[in-house]
Amino acid sequence: MRLGGPIMAKTADPQEWVAAHRSEGYAAAYCPDLKLEQAVEIAAYRKAAEEADLIIAEVGAWSNPISTDDETRRSAIRYCQQRLALADEIGALCCVNIAGSRGEKWDGPHPSNLSEDTFALIVDTVREIIDAVRPKTACYTLETMPWVFPDTADSYLRLVRAIGRPGFAVHLDPVNMIASPRDYYYNGDLIRDCFAKLGPYIKGVHAKDIALADELTVHLSERRPGLGGLDYRTLLTEMGKLDKNVPFMLEHLHTAEDYKLAAAYVRSVQAELN
Repeated sequence: MRLGGPIMAKTADPQEWVAAHRSEGYAAAYCPDLKLEQAVEIAAYRKAAEEADLIIAEVGAWSNPISTDDETRRSAIRYCQQRLALADEIGALCCVNIAGSRGEKWDGPHPSNLSEDTFALIVDTVREIIDAVRPKTACYTLETMPWVFPDTADSYLRLVRAIGRPGFAVHLDPVNMIASPRDYYYNGDLIRDCFAKLGPYIKGVHAKDIALADELTVHLSERRPGLGGLDYRTLLTEMGKLDKNVPFMLEHLHTAEDYKLAAAYVRSVQAELN
């Protein structure tokens, strides 16, 4: 696997960008802040990354392409198409979004999110995004979520089969799938199930942690890797069975020091396993 994460320092050009990742010991990177129209800059960053053996893991397309508001939905679909095209041009492994939401908040819960009608809408929407772009190498992926498809390994595998496009793949976030004390305490089983069923399709994994609070009712909170109950030994063991270039990307931390501590924890578990 290739560990990566955000770079907090500002960089002025592709060489500084590469150097900043190297200084953190990262072998994978989030896509730099570029738009599809910036062809010269895209080519420069792609060349710099390839020469430095730095994989561009993902291009975010955070939006709501299943919104109940037609204008919001159409705008989001166009945005996802542009971001997938950017991923293909810059040499990123994938473009990642969540499926969206049928509620007012783009990433929020809603009673309809896990309905069969929404499943069918997600299938149609992903096909529309991929078919418009026809990516050569990059894949469009959906990050796993607790309250919209894909929320389990089985629902993700069902989506892969229903969408039926080689340009669709899996982006795994195990923490987002933990939604109960049972999931939390037996998350090693959940992780093994995900990799057993989805392994051949996985293009990227998000690295974070989760803690269950001693407070009624159930409170689950995201944490820095090493400060929660996620079974990192199992997670990294399963990561080791995938292609060696699959990115393992740190996210959602607030400071450069937090990222250093998170990376150190991941590397310490890796060292124990080796």
